[in-house]
Amino acid sequence: MSLTTRAIICCLYLTFVKLVTGDGGASGFRNDDILSTTLDQTTASRCEEISIPMCRGIGYNYTSMPNQFNHDTQEEAGLEVHQFWPLVEIQCSPDLKFFLCSMYAPICIEDYHAPLPACKSVCERAKAGCAPLMRQYGFAWPERMNCDKLPEYGDTSNLCMDAKNGSLPAGMEPESTYTSSTKRPTKKCKNKPCPNETKTVLPSSGEAIDCTCRCKNPLIPIERGDFRYNRSVSTGGLENCAMPCQNQFFSEEELNFGYYWVFSWSVICCFSSFLTVATFLIDMDRFRYPERPVVFLAGCYMMVSIGYITRIVMGKPEIACDGDMIRYTSNGAVACTVVFLLIYFFGMASGLWWVIMSFTWFLAAGLKWGNEAIAKYSQYFHMVAWFLPTIQSVTILIISAIDGDSVSGICFVGNQNPENLKTYVIIPLFIYLLLGISFQLAGFVSLIRIRNVIKQQGRAKAQKLEKLMLKLGIFNFLYTAPAVIVIGCYFYELLNYREWTKPLVCPCTYTQIMMRWNPDSHMSPPKPDFSIFMLKYFMSLVIGITSGFWIWSGKTLESWRKFGARLCGRKVATPGYLPPPLVPPALGPPLLPTPSPISQLHPSQRPLIKQQMACSVQSQLSSVHKHSPLSHV
Repeated sequence: MSLTTRAIICCLYLTFVKLVTGDGGASGFRNDDILSTTLDQTTASRCEEISIPMCRGIGYNYTSMPNQFNHDTQEEAGLEVHQFWPLVEIQCSPDLKFFLCSMYAPICIEDYHAPLPACKSVCERAKAGCAPLMRQYGFAWPERMNCDKLPEYGDTSNLCMDAKNGSLPAGMEPESTYTSSTKRPTKKCKNKPCPNETKTVLPSSGEAIDCTCRCKNPLIPIERGDFRYNRSVSTGGLENCAMPCQNQFFSEEELNFGYYWVFSWSVICCFSSFLTVATFLIDMDRFRYPERPVVFLAGCYMMVSIGYITRIVMGKPEIACDGDMIRYTSNGAVACTVVFLLIYFFGMASGLWWVIMSFTWFLAAGLKWGNEAIAKYSQYFHMVAWFLPTIQSVTILIISAIDGDSVSGICFVGNQNPENLKTYVIIPLFIYLLLGISFQLAGFVSLIRIRNVIKQQGRAKAQKLEKLMLKLGIFNFLYTAPAVIVIGCYFYELLNYREWTKPLVCPCTYTQIMMRWNPDSHMSPPKPDFSIFMLKYFMSLVIGITSGFWIWSGKTLESWRKFGARLCGRKVATPGYLPPPLVPPALGPPLLPTPSPISQLHPSQRPLIKQQMACSVQSQLSSVHKHSPLSHV
């Protein structure tokens, strides 16, 4: 079934849910007495040929408008009555369509101006057929459709319509299309909906279908005595029922594509992140605060990519599977725990380093802190960046919340438990992202103010700062956009996980009943979108690739050239150093190089903006500390 068709069906059904729960719909559907409302409107009614598609051919051709629900036109009535289409389409009762049309498109007979609603017996038969299906979704028969408000068949004072002469549901077993008997649960279900043990009779074949929710093949039941028994292992709301290791939603071809997709981006991310870290190691003076957190951010993503590569090397069965079933705990599985720590711990740490980088930029641009002043607090930055992910990871290990991902084959948290996904993944990532964006916006506002002051001294003096602002803005976008998309993908899983797994254990879901009634409808049980999963893995790794953006410059090539020269034993000229002239020994000792004026300054005296710029705006910028150059990156 196409996505559009599925969306239409879902919208119709959700609208019906809204109606039966009492919201009233667009036209003010009230709980007033059906018959009395009809009597009040007979004086202003007019006869029209029925144009509502669902109500054509129901036994009469003309209707009276406005109807009892104050619909002035059939177009208005049709919009509301067609919201009941899912129940009519599956034919839970042969009387439902006539019963609905008798309310929304009441019969109009020439020279007869009294109301002629459906009889109580029609309502009772429709209720007997469709109410059990509604109860399966947690809804009661609407009070506004109370059958007691309709006239009895044979009442001479209040005429009504019933083509079956007032027969009651008890005498309609051969014609009933949906009968159900629900047994009272024998045990509490721990605040979860207990599976209904029902029997459904489909009229097309008369075959009785067992609607009991069961853990059947390919699902794997957890037997008593297993350490996983009664340990929050469930599928589709059915406890002690585990998913198999083989993914049940995607084809083998899709899973193979996912394997190479994750592997390719993991290798690229690892290489790019390693290059950033290595550039820092060979030229540490180039990366000072507030830029230094970029290096630790890249290092975190290098470890995350190593976690994915470890899964590729060791294989999915060794990491994400526990025999034939997907892994629900990491007990005794060292490889699973290692992969989890590499991906989760360093993934959360990367989010915190993003917050710290945003915070240090705010200190430098907004509060005018110099790099030495910021560097004094570096130990606190490290404590926060590594301590919080440690607490999160240890908590997950203690409660055994690690589980396997049947798509990528990694061990993570929340793959099989939406609550864990929300608590340990979505909420922390969202908080970190929100904090980082807040600090970045505050820092940008301050940089814009500084730029406006500098521009008053000449355009040339502002170019350096504008270049920095552009670079910082691009880097922020390259982090923020993937982070938002990753959170969105996790939220997509959170909202739909139960809908995906419910049909695996319960045969009488709405879609499956539709499929049995109309095999040509091309409907299929809901399943996850493969492209969203691939997008999630890509965006989880692309930040490590774009972290190299900060070092993509000629200075990086120069740093590596100098590093290569040092390895080869050649001296390289550095700022503040001039090689001695080649003078014969007889001419005397070589002259000592004259040190650069900048090199004679103490680091705390080096200006944030070039000295000549700082002098021109010194009277306008009240700096608490002196700053270091922004051009060293």
